[in-house]
Amino acid sequence: MTYLNDPREPQEEIVERTPARIRAVRIINALVHAVCWIFALVLIMHILLVFGEANPGNGFARLIDQWSRGVSLGLRNLFTPDGLKLRTLFNDGLAALLWLIIGGVVTDLVSRIGLPGPKRVWYRRSLS
Repeated sequence: MTYLNDPREPQEEIVERTPARIRAVRIINALVHAVCWIFALVLIMHILLVFGEANPGNGFARLIDQWSRGVSLGLRNLFTPDGLKLRTLFNDGLAALLWLIIGGVVTDLVSRIGLPGPKRVWYRRSLS
């Protein structure tokens, strides 16, 4: 008599492999997501340093300032209120928000284009 989990019998392992296309889409989406979040975090860090009145001569403060200039999407002087803190909050805050939106849109597009899925059916309903 043979038992179901008899250790003398060879065991089978079922391995479900993820297709290469799905893996590629996941990797691309993870990279896009990470880059956009890093850019947004740099901008948020710059806002915090300006609000905390960090020493502009400090190496870390200069590094964050230079990075934030590079990823500000050209929004550095979009809003021009009188105070530096408010100006930084509006301009860099908007740029950080846009980076998060860009990341979401790009990952959604990559997923829609790269992953197989059900066919989309468009309906037209008549009112009569």
